[in-house]
Amino acid sequence: MEQAIGNRRIRVLVVDDSMLARKLIIDGLSAYPKIEIVGYAINALDAKRKLAQLNPDVMTCDVQMPGMSGIDFLKELIPTNPLPVVLVSSLNLRVFDALHAGAVDFVRKPDDTQSPEAFIQSLAQKVVVAANSKVRRPRTTTDGPAVLPASKLGGNTPVVIGLGASTGGTEATLEVMKRLPEDIPGMVIVQHMPVGFTQMYAERLNRLCAMEVREAKNGDEVKRGLALLAPADFQCRIQRTPAGGYILRVAPGEKVSGHRPSVDALFHSMAEQVRCQMVGIIMTGMGADGAEGLLAMRRKGAFTIGQDQKSSVVYGMPGVAYKIGAVCEQASCENVASVLLRYLKSKG
Repeated sequence: MEQAIGNRRIRVLVVDDSMLARKLIIDGLSAYPKIEIVGYAINALDAKRKLAQLNPDVMTCDVQMPGMSGIDFLKELIPTNPLPVVLVSSLNLRVFDALHAGAVDFVRKPDDTQSPEAFIQSLAQKVVVAANSKVRRPRTTTDGPAVLPASKLGGNTPVVIGLGASTGGTEATLEVMKRLPEDIPGMVIVQHMPVGFTQMYAERLNRLCAMEVREAKNGDEVKRGLALLAPADFQCRIQRTPAGGYILRVAPGEKVSGHRPSVDALFHSMAEQVRCQMVGIIMTGMGADGAEGLLAMRRKGAFTIGQDQKSSVVYGMPGVAYKIGAVCEQASCENVASVLLRYLKSKG
């Protein structure tokens, strides 16, 4: 559903079975001039009754609710009423099932690691982004990963691949990764995500994709058949070793382009450190993180791919990258992998 928000306030329906959580969200979001709380629901059934009546622009929804879960609710809702949904979740693997069902983004419920104020600030930002996003309907079929032998993927030619994404990126990155073979050249992925979820997301990719995927640790080697996911709240940069290989430096640090981890931090390090063939891929996401870094990579001879506007949940990061000339080739989410594989085959 395309939202025509303009200058009016964003109408939000809050769905949560916890009275305390509802009060925190309603009171917190109501303090933002751009947001109007039009109502709340205590469970999925209550929300179903109120959606047509209240006609919200965005819905916040708890993942774990009695009766029908938030995931089952979304599976029923999104195909017929593609409303932008921001999930409110505890540290729970099922949030990725809800994103797969069509939710735009998620925030982590406040706990010992996050203050209520930080939670509300993050939720408000995601509500604004969601109101201007394109809701992705869940796919009814899934394609298996592509299968190409190592000899057709550049042989022994060293290649390093970097991929960055934000809003809508958990599913977009999966769409790319599941089409790639197990012998893919070494990859590093930056996905903007709350603390605690990157390890679970890496494990999800590892289960669903042909190559090995895991959360990155400081000193990890970038090597064929392995994709490393930057951990939340750490910057992740590539460093060339004296022997000519590549490792990751994963460390705390200042935010770059407003993010930690930052796609720009990764891409700029690739432009500075990588001396072999390299590929940069920028996917759906709000803002401009990664655009300047991708341009730096292209200026150093990298092949760069940007997700196109039609398939992006939010055409921010790839749109800025394309506008400034950082993108060699645009492709739909489903075709990014084939564009990448075609390039790798050309290096064989």
